[in-house]
Amino acid sequence: MSPMRSTWLHPHWLLGRRVAKVLLWTVVIVAAAVGANIVGIYLVGSVAGWERWLVAAAGYFLVWRLCLYGATTYGWVWMRRRLLARENDAQARRRLVRSEIAGVVAIVALEASLLMQG
Repeated sequence: MSPMRSTWLHPHWLLGRRVAKVLLWTVVIVAAAVGANIVGIYLVGSVAGWERWLVAAAGYFLVWRLCLYGATTYGWVWMRRRLLARENDAQARRRLVRSEIAGVVAIVALEASLLMQG
């Protein structure tokens, strides 16, 4: 007879916990974005006024995004050096390159969509 395993030690539970954590963070981020828009609409007085304010502040948001991209790049380079010092094999390098390409494509797609909106 095999000993009973506790359900919280089961690998599927861990996967479920990770998914739940990701979903929770997604809900928190979406709720924060919705809340920021509601507060902005309330402060400006109307949806049209909020849209005008967003258009007027677009340059500041661009500077914010560029700073965010710069900080992310700095962190990525730091993390990349540490990872390659620990795992300096071809597979690790390929994974990093794929991640870097995916990140750049995502940023270019985001900025292109913002450019097309304006």
